[in-house]
Amino acid sequence: MTVRFQSLKIITEKEILPAADYVFDGETIKTANSDNTTEDQILVDCKGLLGSKGWTDLRCFSGEPGQEYRETLESLANALMQGGMTEAVLLPNSNPPIQSKSEVAYLKNHSNLLFPTFNVQAAVTKDFDGKELTEMLDLNHYGVNLFGEGLVSLSHSDRMMKALQYLQKFNGVLFDQSQDPMLALFGQMHEGISSTMLGLKGIPDLAEEVAVQKNLEILRYTGGKLHFQTVSTRGAVEQIRKAKKEGLAVTADVSIYQLLFTDDDLLDFDTRLKVLPPFRGKSQQAALIEGLKDGTIDALVSNHIPHELDAKNMEFDLSPFGMAGLPTFVPAVVKLSKELGYPLLIEKLTKGPQAILGNEANEWNSLTVFDPNEEWLFDEKSNASLAANNPYFNQTLNGKVKYLINQGKIEGLNE
Repeated sequence: MTVRFQSLKIITEKEILPAADYVFDGETIKTANSDNTTEDQILVDCKGLLGSKGWTDLRCFSGEPGQEYRETLESLANALMQGGMTEAVLLPNSNPPIQSKSEVAYLKNHSNLLFPTFNVQAAVTKDFDGKELTEMLDLNHYGVNLFGEGLVSLSHSDRMMKALQYLQKFNGVLFDQSQDPMLALFGQMHEGISSTMLGLKGIPDLAEEVAVQKNLEILRYTGGKLHFQTVSTRGAVEQIRKAKKEGLAVTADVSIYQLLFTDDDLLDFDTRLKVLPPFRGKSQQAALIEGLKDGTIDALVSNHIPHELDAKNMEFDLSPFGMAGLPTFVPAVVKLSKELGYPLLIEKLTKGPQAILGNEANEWNSLTVFDPNEEWLFDEKSNASLAANNPYFNQTLNGKVKYLINQGKIEGLNE
């Protein structure tokens, strides 16, 4: 089966190309020409639609195994597709944690038939206790190249150092959401005027910046590859920028929602906006945007942390951190395009994350096509995730995925 996408505008990291026809031959996507045009092609009218290489999310959570009431692998796959993603990195914080061959085998066996490509991230320390290292070399022999503590910061300096040293044996990458746990202790939101007004314990910028500085010093000492997840402060961006100029193998991502919300949005105690790192002030938001523009920040992530309804229907200080960010990811991209432009955003969803995963540019075999103008109601019926801890719930949004291609499979033709 071959499919011809007619009058489709493709976005690259440099520009939006004029509308043209593209052909999917069951394996790759190519510009239409006389050699790949046949009479039996399925024709798809893409006037008004935008497309790019398939998007990659470097940070999303699956409750499976152990917490399937939050999100299963299948529902996560559906949420990824709703968010325009063809590939994703799974956080290791399931129950049991992803820390041995058996958990890795479970994930691979249960995800290999799903539409998106799943990359496994395994824990650095057993049960995320910051003490005993996992068998990273054995896990690598089983196909794992990404390691991190996921929702927990790897704050133990010696374990950070040893992990960076071990990972160099197979060119692995250490992922870390850097935060000093003692400086952030009991924190509920960003430390600022809003936290004072609400009477909530704040998480200062310092908690992130001290951890980033320490980890960069360890990286300077050990070498290796370090990827900072969900950076949120001006100081962290500045330190990463400096480290890149020095030539350190460091990369970073930011949650797309960190660019859309600030701590002022929490003034009505909406637990759906309680995330980690917390939504910060406008100054930090401006620094993150500048970091995206100058290449300091390499990727955008959903930071998809689904929770069951009861977990968010409680007092703010008792509610867990996390937002189900995938279902509304496309509307978030559309909203940000007004300020950042599509080429930059697409770079941070394609080339940037793929480089972090160590995937060099190859044949064009994945595609995300979306309608930036289509309105839809995000409610229980349309939500692809099992979770609804999202501030846009029951709102009308602009921007919807229409077609996806990945691993020779296509979605959207029957809708």
